[in-house]
Amino acid sequence: MIQPLFEHRTTLAGYETRVLELEGEGIPVLMFHGYADSADTWRQSLAILGRRGHRAVAVDLPGFGAAGRLKPGQPILPQLDAFAAAALKYAAGSDGQSVMVVGNSLGGCVSLRLAERYGERVAGVMPVAPAGLEMSRLLYLVERDPILRVLLAVPNPVSGALIRNAVARLYRTLAFAVPDAVEEAAIAAFTSHHSDRSTVARYLDTAHRLIPELREPYQLKLISVPVLVVWGDRDRLVFHRGAQQILAAVPGAKLELMPGIGHCPQVEAPERFTNILLEFCGETDAVAA
Repeated sequence: MIQPLFEHRTTLAGYETRVLELEGEGIPVLMFHGYADSADTWRQSLAILGRRGHRAVAVDLPGFGAAGRLKPGQPILPQLDAFAAAALKYAAGSDGQSVMVVGNSLGGCVSLRLAERYGERVAGVMPVAPAGLEMSRLLYLVERDPILRVLLAVPNPVSGALIRNAVARLYRTLAFAVPDAVEEAAIAAFTSHHSDRSTVARYLDTAHRLIPELREPYQLKLISVPVLVVWGDRDRLVFHRGAQQILAAVPGAKLELMPGIGHCPQVEAPERFTNILLEFCGETDAVAA
C-alpha cells in the first residue's frame, strides 16, 4: 500500500524540529541530512519508500533547515548525539523496533556515532559519504567564492533571491558530479533554507565551530551492527578513500561505491540509492530473523 508523506513538527531532546514521516511496514528507516541541508534532501527517496509501503522518518538536525538553533558556546556533536538518540527512540515507535539509520555527510557522522552508542537499538547503519574521515577544504571553498563573499560583505540590503542563487550555484558545483542533471526541485528545496544573509552567516559560523570536532569524531571499534558505507566515486567534498577506515575498524562492514556520482547520491541518483538502501534493509532483516 502506498504511504502518504506527513510533514509535522515535534520536539526531540529539547530541540523543536520538522519531521517528514512515512507510516508503513519493514525496518523503520531514520534519515539524517548533511551540513547546511535539511530533511528535504531525502524527499525523492521517501517518495520511493512510500510507494513500497516502507516506514521512514527524516528530520531536520538542530541548527539547520526548520529546526531550532544549536545552543551557543557548547560543542556541537554532543548536541547532535542527544538529538539523534531521541530521534532513534521516536522512529522505533511504541513497540521499540530496531531502526535502520541512514545519514549523508554530517548526518553520516551522526549515524555512525549513534551506532557506537546505541547498537542494541540499531538494526544497521548506512553512512553516505560520512564527514570526519577524508575531508576536503569545504569551508575554504565556500568562503573564497567571490560572489558569495560580495553578497555577505556589502553594506546594502541583498535580496533573498540573490542569496539563494549564489547558494544554488555552489551547491550544484560542489555536491554533484553532473550538476545539470539534478532536478530543479531538489535545488530549490536546498536553497529554501538559505533565505537571507544572516542564515548563511550562521551556517558558516557553525562550520567554524564544527570542523575541529570532526577531526577525530569516532570510536568505530564500538560498532557491532551491520554497516554499509555508500559513496559516490566522484565526491569532491569527502573523499571515498575514507571508507577504508570504517572497513578496517568494523568487522563485516561493506562499501558500495556508486560510479559517476558526487557527494549526495540520494539527490543525484535517487532510484539507485534507494534500491541500495532497500536491499540493505532486506539483508539486515534476514540476518535478524
